[in-house]
Amino acid sequence: MTDQFDPPRPWIRSYAETVPHDLPEMSGSLMDLVADSAREYPTAPALQFFGAVTSYASLAEQIDRAAATLRAEGVRKGDPVALVLPNCPQHIVAFYAILRLGAVVVEHNPLYTPRELRKQFADHGAKHAIVWSNVVGTIQEFPADLAVSTIISVDVTRAMPAYMRWALRLPVPKLRAQRAQLTTRVRGAIPWQQAVASDPLPQDVPGPETDDLAVIQYTSGTTGDPKGASLTHRNLLANATQARAWTPTVSRGEGTVVYAVLPMFHAYGLTLCLTYAMSQAARLVLFPKFDPDMVLQVTKKHPATVLPAVPPIAERLLARARERGVSLEGTQIGVSGAMALDHELVVPWEAETGGMLVEGYGLSECSPVLIVNPVADTRKPGTIGLPLPGTECRVVDPDDPTIDVAQGEPGELLVRGPQVFSGYYGRPEETERVFSDGWFRTGDIVEMDEDGYFAVVDRIKELIITGGFNVAPTEVEIALRQHPAIVDAAVVGLPSAAHGEEVVAAVVLEGSADDFDPAEARAFVKRVLTPYKAPRRFVVVEELPRSMIGKVLRRQVKEQLLAA
Repeated sequence: MTDQFDPPRPWIRSYAETVPHDLPEMSGSLMDLVADSAREYPTAPALQFFGAVTSYASLAEQIDRAAATLRAEGVRKGDPVALVLPNCPQHIVAFYAILRLGAVVVEHNPLYTPRELRKQFADHGAKHAIVWSNVVGTIQEFPADLAVSTIISVDVTRAMPAYMRWALRLPVPKLRAQRAQLTTRVRGAIPWQQAVASDPLPQDVPGPETDDLAVIQYTSGTTGDPKGASLTHRNLLANATQARAWTPTVSRGEGTVVYAVLPMFHAYGLTLCLTYAMSQAARLVLFPKFDPDMVLQVTKKHPATVLPAVPPIAERLLARARERGVSLEGTQIGVSGAMALDHELVVPWEAETGGMLVEGYGLSECSPVLIVNPVADTRKPGTIGLPLPGTECRVVDPDDPTIDVAQGEPGELLVRGPQVFSGYYGRPEETERVFSDGWFRTGDIVEMDEDGYFAVVDRIKELIITGGFNVAPTEVEIALRQHPAIVDAAVVGLPSAAHGEEVVAAVVLEGSADDFDPAEARAFVKRVLTPYKAPRRFVVVEELPRSMIGKVLRRQVKEQLLAA
C-alpha cells in the first residue's frame, strides 16, 4: 500500500495486522455510543458502583429523563453546562443528558478550591450546573456576575446498594465520617432523584451533529490561566474509535469490563471510561477514588479487561495484591499514561496478571490519546509507542516548526488527526499560538526510531506532571508569594519514583530560614489550590536566577536543585 499522507507514516509498518491504518469518516454523535449499546445489549450491565448495577436499557432511560429536566430548566443547543462530579453513575447519565440536547459538557475537578472553580466558571460562563452535593455550597456562594441559575445536586450515596445506604446512617462515628465525605445536605438546588423522575425527552427533540462542540476540557498552561480545549463530537468519536481499533482482542458486549479508577473529569478518564467503555457495551466499574482494597474486591469476581491507569496506581495495586494474597490474574490490558512507565513495573505486573501493561501518550487538546504502544509483543519499553490510526506526526526544529529534523534526532512533536481539537474556548490568540500551518504543537521534545516508535526526551513547556495531573508553576508561585514569610518563589518539577515528578519550590524568605515551617507553607498553599499542586519540598535560597528582563529562569533553578 502506498501511503497517501504527507509526510509519510513509517510507523504503520509496525502496526499489528488487525489494526487499520486509517479511520472511516466519522458520522453521528457521541449519543450513538450509548444508543447502539442499549439497543444491542439492553440487559447487559453498563455501570457498577459498590455492587449496584445499572443495565444499558436503564442507563438510556435515565439519560432521556435527565435531558428532559435540563430542557425544562432552559438548557438549549450550544449552552455550556458544568459538571462538578466524582466518578459515580450520575456522572455518566448527566454527561450524556447534556449532550442529548446538543449542549456542551464542561468538566470540573470537584476537589478544586472555590478560587479555582470561580476562575473556570468565569471563563466558560455556564448558567446550569450538575454538582456533587458537597460542592453545591461553593457554587451557590459565587459572586453575582457568576451566578448559576440552575443547580442540580447529586448525592452519590443514592447510587449505592440499599444496605450500604442504610449502614451509612447508623450512629457509628466511623460510618458518619464516611457519609460526610460522600454527601451533605443542601438547600436551594434540584435533587438529582427529581431530575431523573421526569417524563422522558420526546424523540423529536433534535440531538447533536458530528461537528458540534461536545466538551470543554480544561488544561493548565504555563501561565496557570484556565484554558478550555474545545472538543467536538467528531474529535471524541474518533478517539474512541481509535482506541477500539487498537484493542482488537477486546470483544464488544457482556463480559468486557473497564475500571474507572481515573477521574472522569480528566481527559484520559473521560475517553477511556465515558466514551470507549460505552462504545464497547462494557461493564464500567466506577470507583469514586482509587482504593486498592476496593479494586481488589471487584477483581475477584470481575477482573478488568481494560484498566486505564497511571504508574503509581498500578504500583500500589500490585503491592497491595501481593500483601493480601489476592490474584490479579485475568486483568488483560493495563494502559498507562500521563507519566513515564518504568519497565521495572511492567515485568512483575505482567507476571502477576498474565496480561499486558503498555504505555501511551496524549494531551487534553487531542481528546486525549495520540500515541500508544501496541498491545502485543512488538511494544517497545521506554517508548510511548506508535501513533494511532489516522494520526499524523512530525518531529521539527522547536525554533522553526517548518523544518523537520532527521530521523532519530530530537525535535518538537507536531500532530494532526481527527482527534485534535479546533482550539481553546474563547481564546483565538492562544489557539493561533499552538498551531503551525494546521499542525498542533505539543511542546514535547521527542525522538522517533527507524520503526516509527516515539520516545519523549524533554518538554519545552514548564508544566509539571505529578501523579498524572498537570500543575502550572506560575499558579503555585502566585499562591506562595501570598505567604507572609515568602518574598519570591520558583516552582519546578523534579523526578520522583512515586509521582513521575514532584512539585518543588525554591523560595526566598523575608526572615530567617530557621523560622520557616515548610509544613505550614504547604498547608497555606492547600487552602488556595487543590492539594496535589502544593509543593512537596521547599528549598530556601538567597536569590533566584533571572534573565536580563527580570524573568525567573526556572530551567536554571531546576538544574541547580538537581545538582544539589
